[in-house]
Amino acid sequence: MSTAHASLRVVHAGPLVTMQDAGRFGRLRFGIAGSGPMDRLAHAAANAAVGNDRRATAIEVSRAGATFECGARPVTVSVCGGGAVVECAGDRLDSWSVVTMTPGDRLSITAGAWGSWTYLAIAGTLDAARWLGSASTHSIAGLGGGALRSGQVVPIIEPRVDADRDGSLASALDVVSGSALRSAPIRVVLGPQEHRFVAEAGEALLASRYTLTDAYDRMGMRLDGAALLHRDALSIPSEPIVRGSIQVAGDGIPTVLLADHQTTGGYPKIATVVSSDLDRLVQHRPSDTIRFEAITPADAIDAARRYAHVVDATLEEVGRSGRNFAARLLREDLIGDTAASVADDEG
Repeated sequence: MSTAHASLRVVHAGPLVTMQDAGRFGRLRFGIAGSGPMDRLAHAAANAAVGNDRRATAIEVSRAGATFECGARPVTVSVCGGGAVVECAGDRLDSWSVVTMTPGDRLSITAGAWGSWTYLAIAGTLDAARWLGSASTHSIAGLGGGALRSGQVVPIIEPRVDADRDGSLASALDVVSGSALRSAPIRVVLGPQEHRFVAEAGEALLASRYTLTDAYDRMGMRLDGAALLHRDALSIPSEPIVRGSIQVAGDGIPTVLLADHQTTGGYPKIATVVSSDLDRLVQHRPSDTIRFEAITPADAIDAARRYAHVVDATLEEVGRSGRNFAARLLREDLIGDTAASVADDEG
């Protein structure tokens, strides 16, 4: 079902509530970060759950939270990511779910038991500014779709209402976001400059538990734990950096670089987080502890391929319409005969 016009009004938006599509690719050589969602799986799942292209623009909500009010037309939306507290029209929802909002309904996303980033996707197209072909917001420059402000009205192009999609997504996504995975070590490939550190530094990285500090934003997360001492590493020239690089400054404290990372840097990188573990990593919070586990480059490639296969299968499941109970029964033809019998009896 389509509606003519729809919008969401931003009742409240804390810091780092931004528009993000899948990212701005192919620009690193010009000094422009890829940006895009911090948790790429949750962003893709939110879009798939409402029938959008997985790369479409969605709203990224930080732990600071946000509240939205549905405009003059109903629209189906999804919320995915972390363990946020989600309420719509006074009802508590699962933190991974789809709901159809009607005019005047308010949907709030606030910090829950775990997680740092949550995504709100709309069945339709968010009318967001684009920069260099992408709506992803670079948090430092502010370019792209931009940070949302209280009182702002976000138009929705070609909105859709699909109440058959309403319901929880938690069971479908448990295979990639379950509690067992959240506590697993973060896998890394050592290098490219581990040889620039003292011999004990690599062992310290892997043997220690690190605590996330308050110095955590879309650019990176600074960790507190065993110092990783280097030798003559501060004399190396600047070179390209990727998302997941673990960079170590002169004080020996590691920082993991994230979505809005600088594109070059002169501090040595002792290791790089495996891409398939980055979504788990960014959902940690300040004061959470993590530990690292080293794997070989070949194992990292295998892990990435296996993860991509599981994610594709999961998103296919998430993208199926008809999650609410009545719709599933009808789809499986479990209540059709009953409904027909009732109609015959009443006739």
